[in-house]
Formats: sequence, C-alpha cells, structure tokens
Amino acid sequence: MLGTALDARVSPETLRKIESGRVATPAFPTIAAIAEVLGLSLDEVWAEISRPERDAEPTGPGHGTRERIAS
Repeated sequence: MLGTALDARVSPETLRKIESGRVATPAFPTIAAIAEVLGLSLDEVWAEISRPERDAEPTGPGHGTRERIAS
C-alpha cells in the first residue's frame, strides 16, 4: 500500500482512509492517480463502483456490504 500511495502521490493515510470508506467521495484526480498506478482504467473503476450490491463478492463478516471508492 505504501508504494501505491507514494506512486500515486497521495499520503498513505489518505489511501487508508479511502480504502476504509472514511473518505466518502475522494477527489477525481486522486482516484485517477490511484487507478493509473494500479493499472486500471477509469472505466474499470466506474464499472466496479457501479456494480449492484448483489453482485459483490463476499469480503468479510458483513458479506452483503462493501465499501465504495465513490458514490
């Protein structure tokens, strides 16, 4: 995660907050930079965050919930 944050030119704390959902709507340039570092197109990011909840893969105890990068 540290490398991803630094390569995207965001602080590791900011990336942690985005991943944990503590930043509900991160700035577009931040998302674009993170996507680029991860090798994702913005279309792929949009498809993931637009996916209906029922299509989400179970990720933990809440199985039906997932955190989104943006809404």
